[in-house]
Amino acid sequence: MKITNICCIGAGYVGGPTMAIIAQKCPHIKVTVVDLNQNRIAAWNDTDVKKIPIYEPGLSDVVAEARGRNLFFSTDVEKAIDEAQMIFISVNTPTKTYGSGKGMAADLKYIELCARQIANVAKDNKIVVEKSTLPVRTAEAIKNILDNTGNGVQFQILSNPEFLAEGTAVQDLLNPDRVLIGGDSTREGESAMNSLVEVYSNWVADDRILTTNLWSSELSKLTANAFLAQRVSSINAMAELCEKTGANVSEVAKAIGMDSRIGSKFLKASVGFGGSCFQKDILNLVYIAKSYNLNEVADYWEQVIIMNDHQKRRFANNIVQTLYNTVSGKKIAFLGWAFKKDTNDTRESAAIYVSDYLLNEQANIAVFDPQVKEQQVISDLQYLDTRTLEENKNGVAVLDNPYDVCKDAHAIAILTEWDEFKEYDWQKIYDKMKKPAFVFDGRNVLDAKKMMEIGFVFSAVGSAN
Repeated sequence: MKITNICCIGAGYVGGPTMAIIAQKCPHIKVTVVDLNQNRIAAWNDTDVKKIPIYEPGLSDVVAEARGRNLFFSTDVEKAIDEAQMIFISVNTPTKTYGSGKGMAADLKYIELCARQIANVAKDNKIVVEKSTLPVRTAEAIKNILDNTGNGVQFQILSNPEFLAEGTAVQDLLNPDRVLIGGDSTREGESAMNSLVEVYSNWVADDRILTTNLWSSELSKLTANAFLAQRVSSINAMAELCEKTGANVSEVAKAIGMDSRIGSKFLKASVGFGGSCFQKDILNLVYIAKSYNLNEVADYWEQVIIMNDHQKRRFANNIVQTLYNTVSGKKIAFLGWAFKKDTNDTRESAAIYVSDYLLNEQANIAVFDPQVKEQQVISDLQYLDTRTLEENKNGVAVLDNPYDVCKDAHAIAILTEWDEFKEYDWQKIYDKMKKPAFVFDGRNVLDAKKMMEIGFVFSAVGSAN
């Protein structure tokens, strides 16, 4: 089937950027991104393209080029489904907070709702593409829903997991390490996979497009994130040992990263990983392993999460202990709230959990992040459900100037590795702070020697400074 009309259900961090690139690279294909969130769609359609709801370097330029030509954002989900030949499902799959599998299994209610809506609306044959990260064999459940509509429509289910890193999503889409497409080995399944291969072939080399069976494709995404998260927790475990022994984790990471068998990526010690993928996907993997009674496998992967949680608590506790075992009434300045640089995504950000710990110790927290606003910070703290809205608002101030955030602070905690933090006038910041002036670098952003020459009491993860 030659694809000329694509619909994507879900205008979030995956659906929005992915469809924007497809539209840019395939001007002959109409691409419609739909979402029930009217505010989100309105933001995607804002006349000022800089106000689109997702911050990714280069994304606004891509949207500006394709929007209105062959890229459209709409809340009319049924119309888009009806017209499309290929439908991407790119909705949220959070960790369950209720019932069986609570705290580990993926919550697939939004996936099921999408499948039922497609089944109700479709009048002709469709290719349905799983873009959300899903547990292995989810395609089977989707197919059961779609194949039992009684309207005679034929559906082919494909798995096309995303391998995007927030902050580099545009480049990851333009120059992917690989595009993975899973489908049935039937003639119809092969034809559907070829249709999607043709879409990506407009800009991706053939040798980087891999086709597999459905189950391999679904499991590959969970496995990739598990391996990456494992490296972060591994280097953070070594960081704690480095601090005790006088070794420097950055030097250790450089030394082992030069081993071609290991490589240098994801070996930067930090306050811990965050984001929507790593923790959710590892917990999902743990749940799947337990469901097959593979308890040792489950325990192995769960330790990655345990280490990550420990790292966040350890960082927060270090602030309290260093500030003479009390932060009550003291101002702690947070530089960064997003879970990593070059994104406005705050899901599972280490900053949320460090601030929660310090608020419980009655600290006063001031926050600056170049892409995260006050409403999001307060919303993140409310999600933890450990304090009232009034308590959070009284304990946290979000300002739009980093120098104001640091004024009269007893300590600064760097929670996101924004490049601009390196360019600040740190002498000016030092002069504005209470003395002694402490800096806790949770992302190894700053030069320790320069900071200590200014007069800061400086510590970084993995260093015995």
